[in-house]
Amino acid sequence: MSDEDVRIFLSVLSVCCFICFIILTFHFYYRRLNALLQPGFDNTKYLEEQTTEILKRVDHFNHKLYLEFGGKLFFDYHAARVLPGYDPNDKVRLLHNLRDKAEIILCIYAGDIERRKIRADFGITYEMDVLKLIDNLRAWDLDIAGVVITRYKDQPAARLFKNTLELRNIKVYVHRPTHGYPSDINAILSEEGFGANEYIETKKPLVIVTAPGPGSGKLATCLSQLYHDSLRGIQSGYAKFETFPIWNLPLKHPLNVAYEAATADLRDFNIIDPFHLEAYGKTSVNYNRDVEIFPVLKRILERVSSREAIYQSPTDMGVNRAGFSITDDNIVREAAKQEIIRRYFWYKAEYAKGLTREVLNRRSKTGKKVLSGAAVELATGEQITGKQSVLMNATSSVILNAIKVISGIPDNIHLLSPNIIESIQNLRKDVLNEKNTRLNLEETLIALTISATTNPTAQLAMTSLKELHGCEMHSTHILHSTDDTVLHKLGIHITCDANFPSENLYIG
Repeated sequence: MSDEDVRIFLSVLSVCCFICFIILTFHFYYRRLNALLQPGFDNTKYLEEQTTEILKRVDHFNHKLYLEFGGKLFFDYHAARVLPGYDPNDKVRLLHNLRDKAEIILCIYAGDIERRKIRADFGITYEMDVLKLIDNLRAWDLDIAGVVITRYKDQPAARLFKNTLELRNIKVYVHRPTHGYPSDINAILSEEGFGANEYIETKKPLVIVTAPGPGSGKLATCLSQLYHDSLRGIQSGYAKFETFPIWNLPLKHPLNVAYEAATADLRDFNIIDPFHLEAYGKTSVNYNRDVEIFPVLKRILERVSSREAIYQSPTDMGVNRAGFSITDDNIVREAAKQEIIRRYFWYKAEYAKGLTREVLNRRSKTGKKVLSGAAVELATGEQITGKQSVLMNATSSVILNAIKVISGIPDNIHLLSPNIIESIQNLRKDVLNEKNTRLNLEETLIALTISATTNPTAQLAMTSLKELHGCEMHSTHILHSTDDTVLHKLGIHITCDANFPSENLYIG
């Protein structure tokens, strides 16, 4: 073989290798994008089937059904993360479609009001969340039957909240602690038990009973209403709206394990429903609290209705068609695994902040200063990093770097006008007397918006912010609440190490 033939052969080989590289690279990114963009859950099918099943229950119970709603009525981002394609507002969309048949009872535990319990995802108290829920439900044209303050003992904060609601023309009912609940059925189903509770007047066949969080008294409220209805000759029924655990998936399916991770702080765990297995010879998954209370609940339902209960298991009580709407199990499995990882980091951070009682992994006290950095994984799989500087924090830096990459803007191009940054820093330093003048994410995005009015490159970057929705982000330190809120609004999934950004005890 001549030298010329060798050169030609090597040239052809180089071209072939380059083509193979391009094909493999394209295939890799295609698979990544396909996995990220293709939903694994048929939302339309789910809404249709869930609605049909609810209406069947309403018809079965002579057009009076109390439907206990667990989980989040609005903004169910856990479900959206583990079921790609699920709408975070699915529940309220369903209720909106049933608005002519449905009205809503909101429950709140008086002790949670007194302790000023905080809803972690929004950073607001439970009583404020009740007000927010009422506003949101009214915006969806849904009727509110009233608010029930459960286990009421004339607590000052609960009494004040009651007055606040009544002054705004919201019907408020109080249920004092029921002696013997939940095990002493004779005491519960008596004039001194449920009979002492205020009866909640409802007009529509479907009554949704929901709350800002667990332990709010939803089940007790439903049972109390059943008792009072029976005294009035109304044969009403009870059911439970459920999403997780998904009963017709295996116990150790990542989706059900992710639910365990999400409720670890409640000490909930999934188990095989023994009552369903005994009654039907079929394996189904439920969670421990429902299984533990079922024998008592079944007896109460039988006593109230004066007939044998139609439910032979906790699974029977639930209305849950989520498992039938999964279209790609592999996509759902991968999404659930990512959620398990997120929960691990969240609990570590919560422990570091003193919000959890259990020790997941004690931080080593090295005395070393934490390097503040962050990384974002784009839809393409590309990982973008950012670090803290004298101008802005790590979160701001990584977001700017990410939208540069998405927009194809070279790294050496500055998106923010130095004059704008300087003005904000001077404001914080000279007027607000703040020592830390680094721009947080909210300030950075405001500065970007201002720059975009005169800078076409900044305008281009602004349009790329929507592309960050659904991306994963990790921070080397616990985020400030301002950055955390903005990232959630951008739709970015966040995890962080259990490190504080500084030695200061108070970070304003």
